[in-house]
Amino acid sequence: MCALTLLSTGTQAQTIKDFLAAAMQKWTAPFEPFQLIGNIYYVGTEGIAVYVIKTSQGLILMDTAMPQSTGMIKDNIAKLGFKVADIKIVLNSHAHLDHTGGFAEIKKETGAQLVAGERDKPLLEGGYYPGDEKNEDLTFPPVKVDRVVKEGDKVTLGDTTLIAHATPGHSPGCTSWEMTVKDGDQSREVLFFCSGTVALNRLVGQPTYPGIIDDYRSTYAKVKAMKIDVLLGPHPEVYGMQAKRAQMRDGAPNPFVKPGELASYATGLSEEFDKQLAKQTAALEKK
Repeated sequence: MCALTLLSTGTQAQTIKDFLAAAMQKWTAPFEPFQLIGNIYYVGTEGIAVYVIKTSQGLILMDTAMPQSTGMIKDNIAKLGFKVADIKIVLNSHAHLDHTGGFAEIKKETGAQLVAGERDKPLLEGGYYPGDEKNEDLTFPPVKVDRVVKEGDKVTLGDTTLIAHATPGHSPGCTSWEMTVKDGDQSREVLFFCSGTVALNRLVGQPTYPGIIDDYRSTYAKVKAMKIDVLLGPHPEVYGMQAKRAQMRDGAPNPFVKPGELASYATGLSEEFDKQLAKQTAALEKK
């Protein structure tokens, strides 16, 4: 939930409900699917990123969107000339309702294998937000995880391999996925970055989960050091998707190729994290 901001009022549940109501307009708005780079295609909504990766042995689906957008995602896949039935593997970035809402339906329809970060397995199978398990505004259809991954594990389908990178904080099992694509006669390193925002997470007092502060800081350090040509993420605003999409031209350099973007983005996230930590700490001390 990249877009969610820290909520520290006494009416948190109502505030979440209000936020979701406002966000839904963008999160469920249609967006025309397109070939992003190499064998990666964007099939998400205007406000939530979903990707299809074409391989020699079928399709890999990266995340879904809100439950009510599953039909739209399937339509987008079909618009590109692909078949939903060809989805063999479903990958998850993190177990929040805006990226997991369609998993249960897609799995039931295709029999695809769901792969996720080890520490997010209980959240996916329980359909809840960590530390806020009883908040029905944040629940989603539970789904069975077929395979869990840790740092460095590989997922391969046909001619395509993705490497899992543990980037916890935003969720305990937050997983970023790295792969290489062909861009003309060049090879590009792509990272589907899980997320690094504080969002609804509690960092102090009763933290969302134990060790969350250290997790965030280790994630920022890790991704700053990665050599990535193309940054992608769970929401379009993470990497300026719409502006780059508008710049795409036949024969021109792909605007999504932007080495250094991940490091600068991670630096900004780290600075914002420090502000949120200070804000939560101050609020706790006032109680």
